[in-house]
Order: sequence, then structure tokens, then C-alpha cells
Amino acid sequence: MSFLSRWWGQYRGILFLGVVSISTAWVVRQTQGELLSELYRVITLPFQGNPAQQQQLIAAKTWEQQQMIADLKAQNQNLKKLLDQPAVKQDVAIATPVIGRGADHWWQQIMVGQGSRAGIAEGAVVQAPGGLVGRVTKVTENTSRVLLITDPSSRLGATISRSRDMGILRGQSNKFAIIEFFEKDPDVRVGDSVVTSSLSRLFPAGVAIGTVQSLKLEQVSKPQAIVELSVPIANLEWVSVSFDGQNSTKKSALNP
Repeated sequence: MSFLSRWWGQYRGILFLGVVSISTAWVVRQTQGELLSELYRVITLPFQGNPAQQQQLIAAKTWEQQQMIADLKAQNQNLKKLLDQPAVKQDVAIATPVIGRGADHWWQQIMVGQGSRAGIAEGAVVQAPGGLVGRVTKVTENTSRVLLITDPSSRLGATISRSRDMGILRGQSNKFAIIEFFEKDPDVRVGDSVVTSSLSRLFPAGVAIGTVQSLKLEQVSKPQAIVELSVPIANLEWVSVSFDGQNSTKKSALNP
């Protein structure tokens, strides 16, 4: 009897585990693994996510990729337009991205990603598809600051293409500018095209500026017209900078 007691005390733990194992195997066999499958489902449920949410995430990612492709196509088209645009006075013209623009002077100036290393100097003419953007006022080795024609301090000679009447165009910190005519009775109509004047000292003649949208010929001391600018200056991403090719040649000689 004492032998059985000692044997039981020594092996009862092993017997218990064996019974549990056999019972578990029998349950699994009888339920065809349903219990373990359910347990696995409960454990992994937090990691599976909601199917509807997964579909939303997939749709959102697809939309994001489509927008990226559309944006790249738009940038490619803009670059093609810049490359197709003739340089002012057949000078050198290079395309450069807009790399800086402050919210407090959005309509006043931009920073572009090319500078004296590329041959750009102060006074270089800046354009975009549609016409005139402004001129370079400060240059570093790799950047240039551009004064926009929308800046209220900007002044340039402008001409009505149809009648050749001239005036001074000044910015209004928006997509419109005002041209103040020299003549008291200018021949100007809504829809007339406006270009840079041959009398301008800052810009070459004939560069597109915009279109006359409204007239103020009697209400002010000097006749005026409101001009809608042809370049969407608020949304500039790339511009074309035209400058004297001799600057580029000199720069190349200094930096072979």
C-alpha cells in the first residue's frame, strides 16, 4: 500500500497532464478544430481591421496615387510650355522652380532655384506660360529673388496692342493690375490685349501682360483700365528666366 502511495505521489502530475492532453485531443477531434479556430479568431481580431475600413484605406491610397500622377503630368505640361516659350530678345532662357514664397508677401515676390551660377543677374526678365511675371532684383549663387508685377510698388510701361495707347501699369496684390494712361482720351476697350511698352526701361517690348476687364475713364483725374493678368501668379510653380547669354559665358569661363 505504501508502494502505491509513493507511486501516486510521484506520477500523479504526469497522469493529470496525460488525461488533459487526451481530453483536449478528443474535443478537437469532435469539434473539428472549431474551438481552436474560434480562439484564434478572437486573438487575431484586433489585428485584422474592419473590412470596410480596409476598403476605405485602399480607395484613399489609390486616389492619392492618382492625384500624384495627375500632378506630375501637370508639371510636365508646364515645363513643356516653358521650354516652347521663346526667350526674350533671343537671350538665354532657363526654366527654374519656385522654391520660396512667404504668406505675408505672396503677391510681392518669389524665390527661384537658380542664381548667378546659372548666369542670372539682377534685372533678368521672368516669365511663365501666358506672359510676364516680374524681374530679378537680387541674386545669390544658387537662388534669385523676383519682384512680381502684382507688387503695388511695381511700375512698368504698358501698351494697348490694338490702339498702341500707352500708360503705366502697377500691381494691386491680386490677379488684377491698373494701367494709368498718358492720354486723356485713350482708345481702349474691354477685351483689349495689354503688352509691355517699347518705352519700358525694365522690360523688352511686346511681352504679354493681360486683358482689359473694365474701364475708369471719367471717374479719375487720369483715365484708367483694370487689367486681368494672363499669368496665374498666385499658383506659380515654375518660371522661365531670360538673361544676357554673355553672363552665362563669363560664368562658365570663371568656373570651368
